[in-house]
Amino acid sequence: MEVGLDRRRLLQAVAASGLVATTPTGSAATPAPVRSRAKIVVAGAGAAGLATASRLARRLDGAEIVLVDAKREHWYQPGFTLVAAGLKPERYVVSGTADYVPRDVTRVEEMVAAFDPEKRAVETSSGRRIGYDYLVVATGLVLDYGAIDGMDTDRIGENGLGSHYAGPDAAARTWAAMSRFADAGGEAVFGRPATEMKCAGAPLKYTFLTDDILRRRGNRSRSKLTYAAHSGALFSVPVVAEKVRMLFADRGVETRHHHVMTGIDIDRRIARYAAPTGETELGYDFINVIPPMRAPEPVRQSPLPWKDGSAWARDGWVEVDKHTMRHNRYPDVFTVGDVAGVPKGKTAASVKWQVPVAVDRLVADLAGEPCDSIYDGYTSCPLITKIGRAMLIEFNYDDNLTPSFPRVIAPLEELWISWVIKETALKLTYLAMLRGQA
Repeated sequence: MEVGLDRRRLLQAVAASGLVATTPTGSAATPAPVRSRAKIVVAGAGAAGLATASRLARRLDGAEIVLVDAKREHWYQPGFTLVAAGLKPERYVVSGTADYVPRDVTRVEEMVAAFDPEKRAVETSSGRRIGYDYLVVATGLVLDYGAIDGMDTDRIGENGLGSHYAGPDAAARTWAAMSRFADAGGEAVFGRPATEMKCAGAPLKYTFLTDDILRRRGNRSRSKLTYAAHSGALFSVPVVAEKVRMLFADRGVETRHHHVMTGIDIDRRIARYAAPTGETELGYDFINVIPPMRAPEPVRQSPLPWKDGSAWARDGWVEVDKHTMRHNRYPDVFTVGDVAGVPKGKTAASVKWQVPVAVDRLVADLAGEPCDSIYDGYTSCPLITKIGRAMLIEFNYDDNLTPSFPRVIAPLEELWISWVIKETALKLTYLAMLRGQA
Protein backbone atom coordinates (compact mmCIF):
# COMPACT_ATOMS: atom_id res chain seq x y z
CA MET A 1 0.00 0.00 0.00
CA GLU A 2 1.20 3.53 -0.72
CA VAL A 3 2.24 5.53 2.33
CA GLY A 4 2.52 9.25 2.98
CA LEU A 5 0.37 12.05 1.64
CA ASP A 6 1.68 15.56 1.21
CA ARG A 7 -0.46 18.58 2.11
CA ARG A 8 -1.22 19.55 -1.48
CA ARG A 9 -2.47 16.09 -2.44
CA LEU A 10 -4.57 15.83 0.72
CA LEU A 11 -6.22 19.19 0.08
CA GLN A 12 -6.94 18.12 -3.48
CA ALA A 13 -8.43 14.89 -2.20
CA VAL A 14 -10.64 16.67 0.31
CA ALA A 15 -11.85 19.17 -2.28
CA ALA A 16 -12.57 16.38 -4.73
CA SER A 17 -14.99 14.82 -2.27
CA GLY A 18 -17.69 17.35 -3.18
CA LEU A 19 -18.44 17.97 0.49
CA VAL A 20 -16.13 20.95 0.59
CA ALA A 21 -17.16 22.76 -2.56
CA THR A 22 -17.73 26.27 -1.30
CA THR A 23 -20.83 27.33 -3.21
CA PRO A 24 -23.65 25.58 -5.05
CA THR A 25 -24.34 26.20 -8.73
CA GLY A 26 -25.40 29.80 -9.25
CA SER A 27 -24.59 30.91 -5.71
CA ALA A 28 -22.35 33.86 -4.93
CA ALA A 29 -20.16 34.39 -1.90
CA THR A 30 -22.06 34.56 1.41
CA PRO A 31 -23.45 38.10 1.85
CA ALA A 32 -23.99 40.04 5.05
CA PRO A 33 -26.74 38.70 7.36
CA VAL A 34 -30.31 39.69 6.49
CA ARG A 35 -32.38 41.25 9.25
CA SER A 36 -35.66 39.42 9.76
CA ARG A 37 -38.21 38.62 12.46
CA ALA A 38 -39.36 35.47 10.66
CA LYS A 39 -39.93 32.21 12.51
CA ILE A 40 -38.34 29.24 10.80
CA VAL A 41 -38.89 25.67 11.95
CA VAL A 42 -36.36 23.00 10.96
CA ALA A 43 -37.87 19.54 11.40
CA GLY A 44 -35.07 17.05 12.00
CA ALA A 45 -31.58 17.32 13.48
CA GLY A 46 -29.65 14.90 11.32
CA ALA A 47 -26.99 16.05 8.88
CA ALA A 48 -29.41 18.05 6.73
CA GLY A 49 -31.25 19.67 9.63
CA LEU A 50 -28.13 20.65 11.54
CA ALA A 51 -26.44 22.04 8.43
CA THR A 52 -29.59 24.03 7.62
CA ALA A 53 -29.95 25.47 11.12
CA SER A 54 -26.28 26.43 11.19
CA ARG A 55 -26.43 28.17 7.82
CA LEU A 56 -29.64 30.00 8.67
CA ALA A 57 -28.10 31.23 11.93
CA ARG A 58 -25.17 32.65 9.94
CA ARG A 59 -27.34 34.21 7.22
CA LEU A 60 -30.07 35.83 9.35
CA ASP A 61 -30.07 38.48 12.05
CA GLY A 62 -33.05 38.50 14.42
CA ALA A 63 -34.94 35.52 13.03
CA GLU A 64 -36.32 32.84 15.36
CA ILE A 65 -34.92 29.48 14.27
CA VAL A 66 -36.43 26.42 15.95
CA LEU A 67 -34.85 22.98 15.54
CA VAL A 68 -37.24 20.12 16.42
CA ASP A 69 -35.85 16.63 17.07
CA ALA A 70 -35.55 14.37 20.11
CA LYS A 71 -32.29 12.67 19.07
CA ARG A 72 -29.46 13.36 21.49
CA GLU A 73 -26.86 11.34 19.60
CA HIS A 74 -25.62 12.25 16.16
CA TRP A 75 -24.48 9.39 13.97
CA TYR A 76 -21.89 9.83 11.26
CA GLN A 77 -23.61 7.38 8.96
CA PRO A 78 -20.97 7.39 6.18
CA GLY A 79 -18.73 5.65 8.73
CA PHE A 80 -21.05 2.68 9.36
CA THR A 81 -19.45 0.67 6.56
CA LEU A 82 -16.01 1.21 8.06
CA VAL A 83 -17.21 0.06 11.49
CA ALA A 84 -18.85 -3.01 9.94
CA ALA A 85 -15.54 -3.88 8.27
CA GLY A 86 -13.54 -3.63 11.49
CA LEU A 87 -11.70 -0.55 10.26
CA LYS A 88 -13.09 1.93 12.81
CA PRO A 89 -14.43 1.53 16.37
CA GLU A 90 -18.11 1.98 17.11
CA ARG A 91 -17.57 5.33 18.86
CA TYR A 92 -16.01 6.74 15.69
CA VAL A 93 -19.50 7.41 14.33
CA VAL A 94 -21.13 8.75 17.52
CA SER A 95 -21.21 12.30 18.85
CA GLY A 96 -23.72 14.62 20.53
CA THR A 97 -26.42 16.50 18.62
CA ALA A 98 -25.98 19.47 20.94
CA ASP A 99 -22.38 19.85 19.76
CA TYR A 100 -23.59 21.21 16.42
CA VAL A 101 -26.57 23.39 17.41
CA PRO A 102 -25.75 27.13 17.25
CA ARG A 103 -26.34 29.07 20.45
CA ASP A 104 -29.00 31.29 18.90
CA VAL A 105 -31.07 28.35 17.63
CA THR A 106 -33.91 27.16 19.87
CA ARG A 107 -33.90 23.39 20.28
CA VAL A 108 -37.10 21.46 20.99
CA GLU A 109 -36.16 17.94 22.07
CA GLU A 110 -39.26 16.23 20.73
CA MET A 111 -40.12 14.52 17.48
CA VAL A 112 -42.45 16.10 14.96
CA ALA A 113 -45.66 14.04 15.11
CA ALA A 114 -47.68 15.89 12.46
CA PHE A 115 -47.29 18.50 9.73
CA ASP A 116 -50.03 21.04 8.95
CA PRO A 117 -48.77 23.11 6.02
CA GLU A 118 -52.19 24.64 5.44
CA LYS A 119 -52.03 26.32 8.86
CA ARG A 120 -48.25 26.70 8.86
CA ALA A 121 -47.66 24.60 11.95
CA VAL A 122 -46.10 21.37 13.17
CA GLU A 123 -47.21 19.29 16.13
CA THR A 124 -44.70 17.58 18.40
CA SER A 125 -44.95 14.21 20.14
CA SER A 126 -46.25 15.90 23.32
CA GLY A 127 -49.03 17.65 21.40
CA ARG A 128 -47.35 21.05 21.30
CA ARG A 129 -48.10 23.08 18.18
CA ILE A 130 -45.37 25.28 16.76
CA GLY A 131 -46.25 27.81 14.09
CA TYR A 132 -43.85 29.00 11.44
CA ASP A 133 -43.34 31.44 8.59
CA TYR A 134 -41.07 28.93 6.85
CA LEU A 135 -40.56 25.22 7.36
CA VAL A 136 -37.55 23.13 6.39
CA VAL A 137 -38.31 19.41 6.38
CA ALA A 138 -35.15 17.44 7.16
CA THR A 139 -36.55 14.40 8.96
CA GLY A 140 -34.44 11.84 7.13
CA LEU A 141 -35.94 8.44 6.42
CA VAL A 142 -36.90 5.29 8.32
CA LEU A 143 -35.50 1.79 7.91
CA ASP A 144 -38.53 -0.46 7.36
CA TYR A 145 -37.21 -3.73 8.78
CA GLY A 146 -40.82 -4.75 9.44
CA ALA A 147 -41.30 -5.20 5.69
CA ILE A 148 -38.93 -8.21 5.81
CA ASP A 149 -40.81 -11.15 7.31
CA GLY A 150 -38.86 -12.75 10.16
CA MET A 151 -36.24 -9.99 10.47
CA ASP A 152 -35.20 -9.18 14.05
CA THR A 153 -32.66 -6.39 14.52
CA ASP A 154 -32.00 -7.59 18.09
CA ARG A 155 -30.38 -10.68 16.57
CA ILE A 156 -27.89 -8.86 14.37
CA GLY A 157 -24.53 -10.48 15.04
CA GLU A 158 -26.06 -13.92 15.64
CA ASN A 159 -26.26 -16.84 13.19
CA GLY A 160 -24.38 -14.96 10.49
CA LEU A 161 -26.89 -12.08 10.48
CA GLY A 162 -25.52 -8.64 9.64
CA SER A 163 -27.17 -5.31 8.89
CA HIS A 164 -24.82 -2.36 9.17
CA TYR A 165 -27.47 0.28 8.43
CA ALA A 166 -29.29 -0.29 11.74
CA GLY A 167 -26.95 1.86 13.84
CA PRO A 168 -23.44 2.00 15.35
CA ASP A 169 -23.97 -1.01 17.61
CA ALA A 170 -25.49 -3.01 14.75
CA ALA A 171 -22.54 -2.10 12.54
CA ALA A 172 -20.15 -3.40 15.21
CA ARG A 173 -22.18 -6.59 15.61
CA THR A 174 -22.24 -6.98 11.83
CA TRP A 175 -18.44 -6.85 11.86
CA ALA A 176 -18.33 -9.56 14.52
CA ALA A 177 -20.53 -11.83 12.39
CA MET A 178 -18.65 -11.08 9.18
CA SER A 179 -15.28 -11.64 10.85
CA ARG A 180 -16.36 -15.06 12.11
CA PHE A 181 -17.51 -15.89 8.58
CA ALA A 182 -14.20 -14.72 7.09
CA ASP A 183 -12.34 -17.04 9.47
CA ALA A 184 -14.22 -20.07 8.18
CA GLY A 185 -15.49 -19.24 4.70
CA GLY A 186 -18.82 -20.39 3.30
CA GLU A 187 -21.69 -18.67 1.49
CA ALA A 188 -22.42 -14.96 1.89
CA VAL A 189 -25.37 -13.00 0.50
CA PHE A 190 -25.63 -9.26 -0.09
CA GLY A 191 -28.14 -6.97 -1.78
CA ARG A 192 -30.29 -3.88 -1.55
CA PRO A 193 -34.02 -3.03 -1.37
CA ALA A 194 -36.23 -2.00 -4.27
CA THR A 195 -37.07 1.33 -2.61
CA GLU A 196 -35.07 4.52 -2.82
CA MET A 197 -32.27 4.34 -0.27
CA LYS A 198 -29.51 6.32 1.37
CA CYS A 199 -26.04 5.72 -0.04
CA ALA A 200 -26.95 3.15 -2.67
CA GLY A 201 -23.28 2.27 -3.03
CA ALA A 202 -22.96 1.00 0.55
CA PRO A 203 -24.20 -2.56 -0.15
CA LEU A 204 -21.66 -2.81 -2.99
CA LYS A 205 -18.87 -1.48 -0.77
CA TYR A 206 -19.62 -4.06 1.86
CA THR A 207 -19.61 -6.87 -0.70
CA PHE A 208 -16.17 -5.75 -1.91
CA LEU A 209 -14.85 -5.42 1.65
CA THR A 210 -16.03 -8.91 2.58
CA ASP A 211 -14.35 -10.29 -0.54
CA ASP A 212 -11.09 -8.54 0.38
CA ILE A 213 -11.12 -9.68 4.02
CA LEU A 214 -11.75 -13.27 2.92
CA ARG A 215 -8.71 -13.03 0.63
CA ARG A 216 -6.55 -11.57 3.40
CA ARG A 217 -7.47 -14.51 5.65
CA GLY A 218 -6.87 -17.07 2.94
CA ASN A 219 -10.48 -18.24 2.71
CA ARG A 220 -11.78 -16.69 -0.52
CA SER A 221 -11.43 -19.96 -2.45
CA ARG A 222 -13.61 -21.65 0.16
CA SER A 223 -16.36 -19.06 -0.15
CA LYS A 224 -19.21 -18.07 -2.44
CA LEU A 225 -20.45 -14.47 -2.58
CA THR A 226 -23.84 -13.66 -4.09
CA TYR A 227 -25.25 -10.17 -4.68
CA ALA A 228 -29.06 -9.97 -4.99
CA ALA A 229 -29.69 -6.93 -7.18
CA HIS A 230 -33.20 -5.48 -7.00
CA SER A 231 -33.18 -4.58 -10.71
CA GLY A 232 -31.28 -5.37 -13.89
CA ALA A 233 -28.39 -3.06 -12.96
CA LEU A 234 -25.90 -2.81 -10.11
CA PHE A 235 -25.88 1.00 -9.95
CA SER A 236 -28.14 3.78 -11.22
CA VAL A 237 -25.43 5.34 -13.42
CA PRO A 238 -24.92 3.03 -16.44
CA VAL A 239 -21.16 3.50 -16.80
CA VAL A 240 -20.66 2.81 -13.09
CA ALA A 241 -22.98 -0.19 -13.20
CA GLU A 242 -20.87 -1.68 -15.98
CA LYS A 243 -17.66 -1.06 -14.04
CA VAL A 244 -19.09 -2.79 -10.95
CA ARG A 245 -20.30 -5.68 -13.11
CA MET A 246 -16.77 -6.13 -14.43
CA LEU A 247 -15.26 -5.99 -10.95
CA PHE A 248 -17.77 -8.51 -9.63
CA ALA A 249 -16.97 -10.82 -12.53
CA ASP A 250 -13.24 -10.43 -11.91
CA ARG A 251 -13.61 -11.20 -8.20
CA GLY A 252 -16.06 -14.05 -8.56
CA VAL A 253 -19.15 -12.38 -7.08
CA GLU A 254 -22.30 -13.96 -8.51
CA THR A 255 -25.15 -11.56 -9.30
CA ARG A 256 -28.84 -12.44 -9.09
CA HIS A 257 -30.81 -9.71 -10.86
CA HIS A 258 -34.41 -8.73 -10.05
CA HIS A 259 -34.23 -10.33 -6.60
CA VAL A 260 -36.02 -8.38 -3.84
CA MET A 261 -35.76 -9.66 -0.29
CA THR A 262 -39.12 -10.45 1.33
CA GLY A 263 -38.26 -12.60 4.34
CA ILE A 264 -35.61 -14.37 6.38
CA ASP A 265 -35.38 -17.43 8.63
CA ILE A 266 -32.57 -16.47 10.98
CA ASP A 267 -32.35 -19.84 12.68
CA ARG A 268 -32.20 -21.82 9.43
CA ARG A 269 -30.06 -19.15 7.68
CA ILE A 270 -32.32 -18.85 4.67
CA ALA A 271 -33.31 -15.60 2.92
CA ARG A 272 -36.41 -15.37 0.70
CA TYR A 273 -36.72 -13.23 -2.40
CA ALA A 274 -39.34 -12.20 -4.93
CA ALA A 275 -37.75 -13.11 -8.26
CA PRO A 276 -38.85 -13.30 -11.93
CA THR A 277 -39.55 -17.04 -11.52
CA GLY A 278 -41.48 -16.57 -8.27
CA GLU A 279 -40.36 -16.80 -4.66
CA THR A 280 -36.86 -18.20 -4.31
CA GLU A 281 -34.58 -18.93 -1.37
CA LEU A 282 -30.87 -18.39 -0.81
CA GLY A 283 -29.03 -20.11 2.00
CA TYR A 284 -26.15 -18.35 3.68
CA ASP A 285 -23.49 -18.51 6.35
CA PHE A 286 -23.39 -14.71 6.45
CA ILE A 287 -25.86 -12.13 5.13
CA ASN A 288 -25.92 -8.33 5.19
CA VAL A 289 -29.58 -7.26 5.21
CA ILE A 290 -30.48 -3.84 3.80
CA PRO A 291 -34.14 -3.03 4.56
CA PRO A 292 -36.62 -1.00 2.48
CA MET A 293 -36.44 2.72 3.26
CA ARG A 294 -39.33 5.15 3.40
CA ALA A 295 -40.27 8.62 4.64
CA PRO A 296 -41.18 8.77 8.35
CA GLU A 297 -44.83 8.15 9.20
CA PRO A 298 -45.66 11.80 10.12
CA VAL A 299 -44.42 12.87 6.68
CA ARG A 300 -46.27 10.07 4.86
CA GLN A 301 -49.53 10.95 6.61
CA SER A 302 -49.22 14.67 5.85
CA PRO A 303 -50.12 16.66 2.69
CA LEU A 304 -46.40 17.05 1.89
CA PRO A 305 -45.53 13.90 -0.17
CA TRP A 306 -45.86 13.45 -3.91
CA LYS A 307 -49.40 12.51 -4.96
CA ASP A 308 -48.86 11.27 -8.52
CA GLY A 309 -48.75 7.53 -7.87
CA SER A 310 -45.01 7.25 -8.52
CA ALA A 311 -42.51 5.42 -6.32
CA TRP A 312 -41.87 8.75 -4.62
CA ALA A 313 -45.55 8.92 -3.68
CA ARG A 314 -45.70 5.26 -2.64
CA ASP A 315 -42.96 5.67 -0.04
CA GLY A 316 -43.95 9.17 1.06
CA TRP A 317 -41.03 11.27 -0.19
CA VAL A 318 -41.73 15.00 0.04
CA GLU A 319 -42.73 16.75 -3.18
CA VAL A 320 -40.12 19.35 -4.10
CA ASP A 321 -38.80 21.12 -7.14
CA LYS A 322 -35.62 19.15 -7.77
CA HIS A 323 -33.55 22.25 -8.54
CA THR A 324 -34.75 24.68 -5.83
CA MET A 325 -35.68 22.23 -3.02
CA ARG A 326 -38.90 24.25 -2.56
CA HIS A 327 -42.22 22.44 -2.23
CA ASN A 328 -44.29 22.60 -5.42
CA ARG A 329 -47.56 23.28 -3.59
CA TYR A 330 -46.42 25.02 -0.40
CA PRO A 331 -43.89 27.75 -1.28
CA ASP A 332 -43.05 28.37 2.38
CA VAL A 333 -41.80 24.78 2.75
CA PHE A 334 -38.34 23.54 1.75
CA THR A 335 -37.03 20.00 2.02
CA VAL A 336 -33.43 18.79 2.21
CA GLY A 337 -31.70 15.48 2.77
CA ASP A 338 -32.96 11.92 2.56
CA VAL A 339 -36.68 12.72 2.79
CA ALA A 340 -36.67 14.88 -0.35
CA GLY A 341 -38.42 13.31 -3.34
CA VAL A 342 -35.76 14.00 -5.95
CA PRO A 343 -34.16 11.61 -8.47
CA LYS A 344 -30.78 11.60 -6.69
CA GLY A 345 -29.48 12.85 -3.43
CA LYS A 346 -29.62 10.54 -0.42
CA THR A 347 -25.97 11.08 0.54
CA ALA A 348 -24.06 13.48 2.77
CA ALA A 349 -22.47 15.03 -0.32
CA SER A 350 -25.94 15.82 -1.66
CA VAL A 351 -26.84 17.49 1.63
CA LYS A 352 -23.79 19.72 1.22
CA TRP A 353 -25.18 20.97 -2.09
CA GLN A 354 -28.91 20.97 -1.33
CA VAL A 355 -28.78 22.93 1.93
CA PRO A 356 -27.08 26.08 0.55
CA VAL A 357 -29.64 26.21 -2.28
CA ALA A 358 -32.61 25.94 0.09
CA VAL A 359 -31.09 28.50 2.48
CA ASP A 360 -30.20 30.90 -0.34
CA ARG A 361 -33.76 30.83 -1.63
CA LEU A 362 -35.39 31.13 1.79
CA VAL A 363 -33.18 34.07 2.75
CA ALA A 364 -33.79 35.71 -0.64
CA ASP A 365 -37.53 35.51 0.06
CA LEU A 366 -37.04 37.29 3.38
CA ALA A 367 -34.86 39.93 1.73
CA GLY A 368 -37.31 40.41 -1.15
CA GLU A 369 -34.59 39.63 -3.67
CA PRO A 370 -34.31 37.23 -6.62
CA CYS A 371 -32.23 34.05 -6.30
CA ASP A 372 -30.68 31.85 -8.97
CA SER A 373 -29.14 29.11 -6.77
CA ILE A 374 -29.91 25.65 -8.11
CA TYR A 375 -29.17 22.06 -7.17
CA ASP A 376 -28.18 19.98 -10.20
CA GLY A 377 -28.47 16.59 -8.49
CA TYR A 378 -24.82 16.36 -7.52
CA THR A 379 -24.02 13.37 -5.35
CA SER A 380 -20.86 11.53 -4.48
CA CYS A 381 -20.09 7.90 -3.68
CA PRO A 382 -16.57 6.92 -2.59
CA LEU A 383 -17.06 3.31 -3.71
CA ILE A 384 -14.65 1.13 -1.74
CA THR A 385 -13.44 -1.85 -3.78
CA LYS A 386 -10.91 -3.22 -1.29
CA ILE A 387 -9.14 -2.02 1.83
CA GLY A 388 -6.89 0.82 0.65
CA ARG A 389 -8.62 1.36 -2.70
CA ALA A 390 -11.81 3.12 -3.82
CA MET A 391 -13.41 4.79 -6.82
CA LEU A 392 -14.64 8.35 -6.26
CA ILE A 393 -17.93 8.38 -8.17
CA GLU A 394 -19.49 11.85 -8.58
CA PHE A 395 -22.56 12.39 -10.76
CA ASN A 396 -25.70 14.48 -11.24
CA TYR A 397 -29.37 14.14 -12.19
CA ASP A 398 -28.46 13.31 -15.79
CA ASP A 399 -26.16 10.44 -14.74
CA ASN A 400 -23.19 12.40 -16.05
CA LEU A 401 -19.94 11.83 -14.18
CA THR A 402 -18.84 15.14 -12.67
CA PRO A 403 -15.31 14.61 -11.31
CA SER A 404 -14.11 17.52 -9.21
CA PHE A 405 -10.47 17.03 -10.23
CA PRO A 406 -10.41 15.00 -13.46
CA ARG A 407 -6.63 15.37 -13.80
CA VAL A 408 -6.02 14.11 -10.28
CA ILE A 409 -8.70 11.49 -9.63
CA ALA A 410 -10.09 9.28 -12.39
CA PRO A 411 -13.58 8.32 -11.18
CA LEU A 412 -13.58 4.73 -12.45
CA GLU A 413 -10.11 3.79 -11.24
CA GLU A 414 -9.42 2.05 -7.94
CA LEU A 415 -7.16 4.59 -6.25
CA TRP A 416 -5.48 4.98 -2.91
CA ILE A 417 -6.25 8.71 -2.79
CA SER A 418 -9.98 7.99 -3.21
CA TRP A 419 -9.64 5.61 -0.25
CA VAL A 420 -8.06 8.40 1.82
CA ILE A 421 -11.05 10.62 1.03
CA LYS A 422 -13.47 7.99 2.31
CA GLU A 423 -11.43 6.77 5.26
CA THR A 424 -10.07 10.09 6.58
CA ALA A 425 -11.01 13.33 4.82
CA LEU A 426 -14.77 13.03 4.56
CA LYS A 427 -15.47 13.05 8.28
CA LEU A 428 -13.55 16.30 8.74
CA THR A 429 -15.50 18.05 6.02
CA TYR A 430 -18.77 16.45 7.17
CA LEU A 431 -18.40 17.91 10.65
CA ALA A 432 -17.59 21.31 9.17
CA MET A 433 -20.78 21.00 7.09
CA LEU A 434 -22.88 20.42 10.22
CA ARG A 435 -21.57 23.72 11.60
CA GLY A 436 -22.30 25.59 8.38
CA GLN A 437 -18.61 26.05 7.69
CA ALA A 438 -18.26 24.00 4.50
